[in-house]
Amino acid sequence: MAGLETTTPPHVDPARDFPLGVAGFRYQDLHREDRLAALDRAFTDELAAESPELAQRLTAWRADPKSFDPLSRSRLLVEAARPLSRFLARLFGIEKEWRAQAADSGPEAVLFRFRRDFLQRRALRAKLPDENGLAALGDRARALEALFPDLPWEADPELATASLGSELWDLEAELLAVVRQKKKPQVAPEMRARALEIARGAAAARDLPRAAGEDDAGLLELSTALVDLYASWCRARLERPDLDPRVRRWVCFHLPEKLDYANLVATERPNPALPEERVGPFDRRRRREGFTLTDPRMTRRQVLGEAHYCLLCHERQKDSCSTGFFDDKQGLFEKNPLGVTLSGCPLDEKISEMHALRREGDSIGALALICIDNPMCPGTGHRICNDCMKGCIFQKQEPVNIPQIETGVLTDVLALPWGVEIYGLLTRWNPLSATRPVALPYNGKNVLVVGLGPAGYTLAHALVNEGFGVAGIDGLKIEPLPAHWTGEDGRGIAPIQSFGEISQPLDRRPLAGFGGVSEYGITVRWDKNFLTLLHVTLARRRRLAILGGVRFGGTLSAEQAFEAGFDHIAIAAGAGRPTIIGMRNNILRGVRKASDFLMALQLTGAFKDEALANLQMDL
Repeated sequence: MAGLETTTPPHVDPARDFPLGVAGFRYQDLHREDRLAALDRAFTDELAAESPELAQRLTAWRADPKSFDPLSRSRLLVEAARPLSRFLARLFGIEKEWRAQAADSGPEAVLFRFRRDFLQRRALRAKLPDENGLAALGDRARALEALFPDLPWEADPELATASLGSELWDLEAELLAVVRQKKKPQVAPEMRARALEIARGAAAARDLPRAAGEDDAGLLELSTALVDLYASWCRARLERPDLDPRVRRWVCFHLPEKLDYANLVATERPNPALPEERVGPFDRRRRREGFTLTDPRMTRRQVLGEAHYCLLCHERQKDSCSTGFFDDKQGLFEKNPLGVTLSGCPLDEKISEMHALRREGDSIGALALICIDNPMCPGTGHRICNDCMKGCIFQKQEPVNIPQIETGVLTDVLALPWGVEIYGLLTRWNPLSATRPVALPYNGKNVLVVGLGPAGYTLAHALVNEGFGVAGIDGLKIEPLPAHWTGEDGRGIAPIQSFGEISQPLDRRPLAGFGGVSEYGITVRWDKNFLTLLHVTLARRRRLAILGGVRFGGTLSAEQAFEAGFDHIAIAAGAGRPTIIGMRNNILRGVRKASDFLMALQLTGAFKDEALANLQMDL
């Protein structure tokens, strides 16, 4: 077992050990515990020079996390994540790309202010004309849009619509505050100038209302008329997407639906003669052919929309997505109408805090917050777990899609140059973590982890960070990764600049066997390239050996493991045994259990066009 503790190869390929953006550090240093400790000191020293008070609080947090109340902890982590993301961007020389990625988050915030204020508070209450009046309403709305020629009506009509609606809303609010509410002595000069410009443009248009005068009262009357006009047009398009088919795809027009716990899954009954026949809504169907990824996840704009939908409950210590709904009187977690316990995220992720940074466009800082509690986050998120959604503060309407945001944050980082390396580094070094900011050196103890599914590989990661030597075994055959990715060729670990270097279309991706149920149990709704990312990240650890085709109790017994020098054995074998349904004839010839079918489909490669494997199915 002494072989688990290795050193950096003496003959590192110079191309694999380039200098980094922080003085004194090279790429291979990121895979050595002693150099990670030095990197941690470099960051904390830099933070102390830049913001002494913040550095002092971070040091206190790492020394005694229990001394921080939840709100103080949340504010500290969000504030400290910002300089950490700047440090990491500089470390890998990607400041330009990082800032460019975040640049659209500020301007696009208007989409979600429009949805919250203009659409929900005004448009949903607006009056609609009859069928004959809809065409005229559309003509008047387009005449209003013509008064805003600088908005991107061709390139981004959604952003243009939201910008127009929000500007009208703001002008009306400013005039109201002066004319009727008497909250302000006068209208801000720039706002009044803009209101006058719009009023004169409306006067020159044929189909728009005109101001009674250019005083504040006249401008307010016109502003209200224009808001009402555009609110009616937005409501018409919301209720009649055929008037403008584009709005179906617009994030700012997506309003949360009410939750009906008796009918959580929407269905239709297309056959009146057979009312028992129920199908899914036609407009939500996704046709599939073959075994490519069927759910490409939310777009960046949709993810940002979910982050803005979140109320950021951590500021009020109501972040039930993380902590659950706890009844202090009964000493138990509450349950929803379906009897599901609302315990929140089982990992206690800093969810609301992560959303705050994602709103700013800071994907690196948001990922650092995720990795405090969930460093193996490529294996969670979208399509994998949703206890956080069940615990969302919105219990009577559609919850925030937290798994999509988590996976979107990871995807944003992976889209950056060196994104794979940034994620991997945060699993070994995260100065925001109070329990283990830096991976520890070898402590002389060795652990055998049996099973390399989600539980096994997560445990292996934690043990290596605590200084143990670890061998992870699995009954499945685990294909070795390319030697240059892991440094097995003796020339040092080859850096991965682009996630595209390790990702492939699912119908061509080789089955590595790593990940247990994540590899064979999930088909094409989840991107298994995230599993490859985990495999690469863990296989690079110097004190972790990954061995496939080893059956514990057969190939290797407990006695043999202890004789080989292991100090502990951890069983993480999962629950791969098929579930036997309590009904007659459920194990007839030709009937297969779900887990058995998925394992046969995946491990034989029968899903690939070029495969010769034969998988019989009977209906």
